[in-house]
Formats: sequence, C-alpha cells, structure tokens
Amino acid sequence: MSHVQAKIHRMFELVEPVATVTFSALVDEAFRALGMRNYWDGYFAGRAAPLGLAPAAVVHAVFYNFADGEVARHIPWVWGKVTPQEAIAVRERSSADALRQQIGELAESPDLVRVAELAARAAVSAPTEGRPLYAGLRALAMPEDPVAGLWHAATLLREHRGDGHNAVLTAQGIGGIESHVLMALSLGMKAEKFGRIHHLPKAQLAAVLDGLRDRGLVDAAGGFTDTGRETRQRIEALTDELAASAYDVLSADELDELIAKLEPIAAAAKTVDD
Repeated sequence: MSHVQAKIHRMFELVEPVATVTFSALVDEAFRALGMRNYWDGYFAGRAAPLGLAPAAVVHAVFYNFADGEVARHIPWVWGKVTPQEAIAVRERSSADALRQQIGELAESPDLVRVAELAARAAVSAPTEGRPLYAGLRALAMPEDPVAGLWHAATLLREHRGDGHNAVLTAQGIGGIESHVLMALSLGMKAEKFGRIHHLPKAQLAAVLDGLRDRGLVDAAGGFTDTGRETRQRIEALTDELAASAYDVLSADELDELIAKLEPIAAAAKTVDD
C-alpha cells in the first residue's frame, strides 16, 4: 500500500540511530581486536563485507560518497586480517551489544520484540534491483535474537534508502563529495568544517564549491542559493519516494505502531558515540 511520505521520512529518522550504533566505539574495539589498524579499517570491513571480496573500485562505487583513494587505503588490506564472513559476524554481534547497552531496559521489553518483527517484515520486502548494498545484506540470515534482529532490520532499511539516495544523486548530477557539501550547508555548516570532508585538501574542496557555484547551487559566500536549497529538498523528497517500497508490506496501522514503538528505542540509541 502507499503510505504518507512524511511517515516514510519519519522512519528514516528513527532507523538511523538504531543502525548507526555499528559505528560506535564498542564495535570499533571488536574490529581492532581482530587486527584492524584504525576505525576506518573496521568501518570498511564491516560495511563492505556483504559485498564479499569486492575490489576497492567496486566498494567506492557502491558507497558513493568517499573521495578517490580513501577506500583503497583499507580494501583489500582488511581481507588479509579477517574474512568477509568473520567481519559480518563480528559486526552483528558487537552492534547488537552496542544497541543493547544504549537502550538498557528497553532491550527486554515486549515492544522491542514487536518492533523487531515489524521492522524485519519491511526490511526483507523491498525489491533488490539497483540496490547493491541492500541486496548483499538481504542475502544474510535475519538474527534470531530480537535486539540483533532489530539492528539488522534497521541496517537493511538504512542501506535500502541509501542505495536509492545514491541513485537520486546520480540522476541529479550530484557527486559524492558534492553531496557532503550540500549536507553540510543544510546543517548550517561550512563545508570545510563538516566531519566527512574536513580532512580533504583545501584546494579540492574549493574546486568542488566552485563547481557548485557555477551550477547556481552555492552563492559567493559559500551558502545555499534558492536553487541549491530547492535541489537539496528535491533530492530528499525523491529519496523518500524510493524508500517507500520497503513499507508497502505494512498496513497503515502497522506502520503507525512501528513508528510509535520505535521512537523511544531510537531516542535511547541516539546517545551512542558515533
């Protein structure tokens, strides 16, 4: 069935903190125990593992928004320390531990079991065509533990939306680094201060901003133009539209129930140090 777009976007807001516990210190520690040199080794090993032994160029293409060469500093080096299968297992176990730690008593509540069940139904129901990372995750078994199952379902929904987001960015002619610049501006930040791109050479960021100015998306002061703001809003709206298919399996009442019962869990998970 077709759901109100505002509810689809609300699910994005609620799924994000649950899925991103996988980027927390506890998960980082688990990967370092396997021989990872730094946070990013574990990040790429865990997130790319569902793609198997894909080369850096493929991971770069699927992840979309990393600067040239960043993926290659970690892939395939990490596969000399851990197999994709081992990385999947470590990521699932440590992410479930991190989520359980963050949400406390909610981990044992009947509502969590119900949330995990509804989220899982949605998470495995969407088409996989054109969604490489989502398809890789769909090939994995759903964990039996409700907390691990909720994390896995949230990750599926996040990456399903992410694959769609990348398709929208491509259609709008927005590259990966450009997308981070637009995100920074939407948050009221200067691009050079934004966490995902602040480390890039100043000349590279300046060239990206110049390109966005030439297209009329960024003004002379480095902020949004009206066209830039409209483009950003259009990208988010189209992304929500492409994400909607995952929730077609749920009735209107079931989606409302999922949102209501997921809200306190997501609020508790938001305090994670990512």
